Amino acid sequence: MQPQNLVLILARELADKLASAMFLVDDEGKLLYFNERAEQLLGESFAEVGRMPLEEWASAWKPTDKSGGALEPQQLPLAIALAERRPAHRTFGIQSRDGTPRTLAVTAFPLFAHEDEFVGAAAIFWEHSDAEGNP
Repeated sequence: MQPQNLVLILARELADKLASAMFLVDDEGKLLYFNERAEQLLGESFAEVGRMPLEEWASAWKPTDKSGGALEPQQLPLAIALAERRPAHRTFGIQSRDGTPRTLAVTAFPLFAHEDEFVGAAAIFWEHSDAEGNP
């Protein structure tokens, strides 16, 4: 395994300090880490999940759109940040490992070591509530 870029190391350190959930992937989309708050929303720990490719994590929690239809991996904000090297945001549903349905608001953004050196992407997310405060 090659050493991680300093930007990814610092992003992981940031994730550990955030009160919000955070997901971190490398430049190929491989899951590198998610923090404790993400564990609470997803229903399992990073230690249980481990590193996994985009195709796996993009479907692991069964993401759905507002109508309940399955989202394709390329429709997820983190996949957009990876493919297009730009920030993306979306609200969508997931099913945590214990079967709890959740609605998440997700903002993803690319990570660069230098202007022309893309090293990965991160997503910060939180449980989304409707206007009445219901998740």
